[in-house]
Amino acid sequence: MVTLKVRLFGTKRERLEGLLHAKKAFPVLLKTRFGIHTFGLRFPIDVLILDNNSRVVRICCSLKPNRIFLWPPVFDTVVELPTGAAKKKRIKPGDTIKLIP
Repeated sequence: MVTLKVRLFGTKRERLEGLLHAKKAFPVLLKTRFGIHTFGLRFPIDVLILDNNSRVVRICCSLKPNRIFLWPPVFDTVVELPTGAAKKKRIKPGDTIKLIP
């Protein structure tokens, strides 16, 4: 099990803007079923898609700015991390993630 302290982006505005105004990435939790984009970001991010049991079903490491990342819409839990965090914490598909808001 991997523990991650995250900030919850719960409002529509927070989910829409995401990390756009941030100077550097920080761990973020959001709920969406359709995908994310990195248009306007100034840095790459790592992205984890979790199932209902908080298990990693998909990872995208170093998603560059101005990209789109999609996954099956049955999953709605997304964790965005600073690039390299997934590798540093040795996160892989099937790992259970404990999220601390």
